[in-house]
Amino acid sequence: MARNAGAARSSSANSGQSAVSAAAAAAVAAAAAAANSKQKRSTRFNLSSKVMMDKWKTLIGCICLGIASYFGYVGYLETRVNTPFDNQKMVVHTGLDDPDRYWGSYRPLTYFGMKTRDPHSLVMGLMWYTPSSLGQGGQGIRHWCEQGDNLDGYGWTHHDGRSFGVQEIQDLPFELKTSFVKYPAGKQYGGDWTARISVRNTTRAWDKSISLIWYVALDERTNGHIKYVSDEKSPEPGVYGETQGLGEFQVRFHAVKGKILHKSYLSTVAPSLSKLKDTLFAHFRAFSDKRGNRFIGLPGEIVSQNGLPSSNPEPNFIAIQITAEVDFTLDITYQSTSGFTLSESIPKPPTGRAYTESLQAKISDFEKRFEQKFQLKSRGYSPEEVRFARNALSNMLGGIGYFYGSSRVQSVHTKNPVPYWKAPLYTAVPSRSFFPRGFLWDEGFHGLLISSWDVEIELDIICHWFDLLNVEGWIPREQILGTEALSKVPEEFVTQRNSNANPPTFFLTLRKLLTSHRQELSENGRLATLERLYPRVQAWFNWYNTTQKGDVMGSYLWRGRNATTQRELNPKSLSSGLDDYPRASHPSERERHLDLRCWVALAASVMAELSTLLGKDDVKYYETASYLTDNEQLNRLHLAPYSEQYADWGLHTDQVMLKRPPAMAPQRGSHPSQQPEMVRVAMEQPTYQFVDNTFGYVNLFPLLLEQLDHDSPYLTKMLQDLRDPQQLWTNFGLRSLSKRSPLYMKRNTEHDPPYWRGPIWININFLAVRALQHYGKIEGPNAALALEIYAELRENLVRNIFRQYQKSGYLWEQYDDTTGEGKGCSPFTGWTATVVLLMAEQY
Repeated sequence: MARNAGAARSSSANSGQSAVSAAAAAAVAAAAAAANSKQKRSTRFNLSSKVMMDKWKTLIGCICLGIASYFGYVGYLETRVNTPFDNQKMVVHTGLDDPDRYWGSYRPLTYFGMKTRDPHSLVMGLMWYTPSSLGQGGQGIRHWCEQGDNLDGYGWTHHDGRSFGVQEIQDLPFELKTSFVKYPAGKQYGGDWTARISVRNTTRAWDKSISLIWYVALDERTNGHIKYVSDEKSPEPGVYGETQGLGEFQVRFHAVKGKILHKSYLSTVAPSLSKLKDTLFAHFRAFSDKRGNRFIGLPGEIVSQNGLPSSNPEPNFIAIQITAEVDFTLDITYQSTSGFTLSESIPKPPTGRAYTESLQAKISDFEKRFEQKFQLKSRGYSPEEVRFARNALSNMLGGIGYFYGSSRVQSVHTKNPVPYWKAPLYTAVPSRSFFPRGFLWDEGFHGLLISSWDVEIELDIICHWFDLLNVEGWIPREQILGTEALSKVPEEFVTQRNSNANPPTFFLTLRKLLTSHRQELSENGRLATLERLYPRVQAWFNWYNTTQKGDVMGSYLWRGRNATTQRELNPKSLSSGLDDYPRASHPSERERHLDLRCWVALAASVMAELSTLLGKDDVKYYETASYLTDNEQLNRLHLAPYSEQYADWGLHTDQVMLKRPPAMAPQRGSHPSQQPEMVRVAMEQPTYQFVDNTFGYVNLFPLLLEQLDHDSPYLTKMLQDLRDPQQLWTNFGLRSLSKRSPLYMKRNTEHDPPYWRGPIWININFLAVRALQHYGKIEGPNAALALEIYAELRENLVRNIFRQYQKSGYLWEQYDDTTGEGKGCSPFTGWTATVVLLMAEQY
């Protein structure tokens, strides 16, 4: 029992123990569950927080990425304006790769200067003065071609663009003749040359002496040195030097005829090529010879800069002055001495009689070739007229320059102007005195004449221009490259804007090459040049066809007109090339410009022809050309219904004038206030309409670029209108604006005389003559009238340009529409020289 009682107690105890253990286990389990639940809630909270944090990080990252992308894209847009077109360079043979044209008269800004086709070329040039004409600040020293020098005439009479040139300069009482002949054979670095300067007194009544100065100069990037050398035993002073582009060389002076009165030289440091004349004048000194005769001369070795010792003691400017009795002839020889051993005899370029014979042979060959190319003698032109035409061509070729530098450009994405990339430019210039640099729309006209003489030179010029194409397909319209070019341009015109175009006249040149010179294009790898050119011309065309398009399909407008100006009677359209030619009075983005549409149509048709020649896809260009030359589409956008004339369209009123605001009354005790400048006042609200009260060059563009149907009644009316003396017809050519137009010969501001508002311009007249011959050859209702006007207009132009040349010694920028007198700047060889093509009937 006791044993059973103990067992019972034991069982009871075990039972209680089990209950306690179960409770404890339950408590533990509950605690564990609670802990687990808490942990799960904590885990869920941590996961949620982490996800939220990740989302914020992602969002912030995306925002940062977006901001970085935005600024990266903005930066990309900023750089596009000065990023070169991404393709192989057009110019593959330059510098010494083309030794035949390495040296040349490539400084059209100077009366006579020589340099190489090297970006950092040494330069040489001529200055002269007469002792009686030397004035304050260097006045009277001739160096750069300046309108203010008022010379009686200057220009090349013979120049082949390659090997020689002859120039006459009338600076009364003296006549100067400058010439050069190149001798490239058997020498490195482009060979040798001889230049001659001859002076004679044409009156015998004035000065009997003249001071000639020939200089040699390096710019700041020319890698080399120069040194003046004078041998006491020899009357020939000289300059010895060595540069990376020329090797070793020497320049020597040889008096061929006449008496030298005084010689002196200057060896110094000039601050830049644009300051050579200033540097020279600052060092002039008075000298006396043994007889007591006084001369102005140069002091010798003065290696300083701005009056202070130079950190670089080597001179970069050496000028040698020779004062001589007139008549006087001086030969200057440039001799390359690299590549010869000390024991070898180095061939010297000819001087004296040998040079005269060499020059005469060049002149004879040139005149024969000129007749072969243009056949003016066989056409019955007089010897004076043939000489005039030779001079015009020679001045075009002698006006070809070689420049190097960078333009200043700006886009809507750049806050300030930025530099274009540095590049060379081989180009003709419109005017040596006033526009001695490259202009895009001028150069297309220049190419029409240059290609008739030398296809190779013209292709080289085109290649240099298209190496200036940026990645957008834009070429700056005015090229101001190098310190000398920059010094001639007012600050306001230096910056070029990539929204602004210029007439794409290189398509005129390309068409002429494709039609008149196709055989020559197939020679000497020229088709390979066109293959390289093709993607660039393609990009150029696309730029015009996208950036200049209007808000209506098939319409185009010139960008860059100032819609906020209050000074201009009619805001200028500089990008059109026609400057102050009247457009819609109130510029807007809805304008339609007739001439630009016609330029793009021409470009599309030339692109089609070029694509066919090169075996490229030509369909889209033929389609574009077909659409833009479709006369129904043209009439829809540009034919004014009441006047039945083609015209611009835009926000316009003819009721505008310049008025002077009343002057403010001066306050007591103050000076009288200046008279306020005249401002534009509109007497009525402008409306969107055709600008058809104006009739002039722009209205003729469907005719000028041969895009009117030959049997169009509107062509008939246009022919009648341009033949009307009260509109465009004169005895000297077509005036730029009808006498009936509201702005005929009106100033655009009180300071700006009319420019394209009446005067006769030869480039547009050339297009008119060419187009009239085109329509005259197509049988139809307008053929007879077109041929009649063609013959009369061509005769009027040639006769007047020749007459004004005989009278003044110059070709002119424009001609007066009432007297035929030359106007604007001179000499303006540029597109006025296309008179040679008019004479030869080569279009």
